[in-house]
Order: sequence, then C-alpha cells, then structure tokens
Amino acid sequence: MAKSPRKVIITCAVTGGVHTPTMSPHLPITPEEIAEQAIDAANAGAAIVHLHARDPETGKPSPSPDVFARFLQRIKGESDAVINITTGGGHGMTLEERTAAARWAKPEMASLNMGSMNFGLYEMAGKYTTWKYDWEPAYLEMTRDFIFRNTFKDIEWVLKEIGEGCGTRFEFECYDIGHLYTLAHFLDRGLIKPPVFVQTIFGIRGGIGNDPEDLMHMRRTADRLLGDDYQWSILAAGRSQMPLATMGAIMGGNVRVGLEDSLFIGKGQLATSNAEQVAKIRRIVEELGLDIATPTEARAMLDLKGGNQVAF
Repeated sequence: MAKSPRKVIITCAVTGGVHTPTMSPHLPITPEEIAEQAIDAANAGAAIVHLHARDPETGKPSPSPDVFARFLQRIKGESDAVINITTGGGHGMTLEERTAAARWAKPEMASLNMGSMNFGLYEMAGKYTTWKYDWEPAYLEMTRDFIFRNTFKDIEWVLKEIGEGCGTRFEFECYDIGHLYTLAHFLDRGLIKPPVFVQTIFGIRGGIGNDPEDLMHMRRTADRLLGDDYQWSILAAGRSQMPLATMGAIMGGNVRVGLEDSLFIGKGQLATSNAEQVAKIRRIVEELGLDIATPTEARAMLDLKGGNQVAF
C-alpha cells in the first residue's frame, strides 16, 4: 500500500518579543493588528499561529492575559488555526509573568524553551540612531548582561502547570544541542509524552549558528536522541529564515516563519505582513512537491486536544 504523502506544518510567529517598533512599521503591535495579521497568516496557509502580546500604547512585550484576551477570541472566531501561546514572553519577565496568559487561556499549544541561555539582542541597538519609543534601546542593550532562564525546575513546573494542568501540548524550542539532550531527559522521565513537536532554532546570538551544517547536526542529534516519534520544525532568524526553512523542508521538517523571527521578505526588503512570509514559504514547499498541513491535519499529527477545549 502506498505511503500517505507527508504534510508540512507551517507555523507563523506573528510578533514575538525580539523586534521593537522602530525596526519595522509592519510589526503588529495592537491587539487588532495582531489578530488581523494572525488571521491573514492562517488564510495564507499557516496551520499554527504562535502568539505574544504587546502593550498597545508602547509596543513593549506584555504578559497580560487581558491583552491576550483582546486578540485570542477574535483569532479563534475567524480562523481554524491552532493557537500557540508563548511561555517565553519578553526579556526581563519572571516565569510567572511569562506563563500567565497560557495558564489562563489553556491553549492547545504553548512554547517551552528547553534551557537557560545567553540571548543577545544588543547588536541590533547599534543599527538605529532614533527610536519610536524610549524603552527600545535599553531593552536591547540589557541583553548584553542577560540570561534567559529556563532551569530544570522551571521546565518541570511548566510541564505540570500548563501541560498536565491545562491539557496543553508544547512547541519545544531548542536553541542548541544541549537543549535536545534536555528534551530527551524529560522524555526518559515520562514528563513529556510523544508525539513531540521540536522547534530547532538557528541564528540567535547565544545559541547554535545558522550554517547548513548546524541544521544537519541538530537533525542528526534529534534523530539519535528522540527516535521516530517526533515532529521536527525549523526556525531560522533574520536572513537565514527562508534558506534554512527550505533546507529543513527538503530534509523532512516542518517550518516556522513570521515577523517574530525575521522582518524581511528578501534582501533589504521589509516584509509588509506575516501573511507575505507564509505565502512565500508555502509556495516554496509546494514547488518542492510537498503538501502543507491544514489545521485539522496538524492537530492529528501533534495529538492536540482541539480548539473547543480551550478557555477563551
């Protein structure tokens, strides 16, 4: 019997906590902008939308469930996309703040970083001389002396509170080889159960690089540690976004794009929306002879509880 064709899950990370408003006029800030861009990304082919919130007055990353509520309900009502809520939040937030929205919303999916790390954004501060908001340069510069904390205890707590407590499954964000070993450790302990959605992340200062060999090394290591029962996805920052996503898709992976990860659609050309990036990677994937997964298919592939089982 012929094997069913592989489906590629496209995730779109709509706004994130990395880029600041000065960097692009197209970065969604308000709940209305985040909702519109998430819905448009879903219509363009994203099965999953990965969501952060921002203060609508200043554009600064916000952990407030009240702000999340202003766009989550609309996205759910106007698309069938899987809603994935960050537990990474923004730099300087406590673990309780970072996870507040996910604990309230009980989503189908949430992100979970698999290790503490240096997370350097400070180099971006040198690219601008004027700023839209006063908080932006200090927010970037503080990462010169900042550790993004995700201890074993922190991870255990999130798995219990949001995984067991909310019926939520995770996008396990792995920024380096050691994070894959941590993920395998929690699998061995039975605190994580397959199928596992592994988001390997390339090109963040403090994590693994963005060379094609880095991607191949992460894939080989994940295969060795995790076996067959995992879904692999590729996220590359900045100019590496489309090349490494394409390479990963060829190698059997799923893909993530979005303005959280890169503000550009081509060399020196700002993307005008998240949907523009989704449409580009969808075109690439389909021209490779691969099919994209619908939200329903992604739910089946990742064993999600369904959009009718969330709290919003």
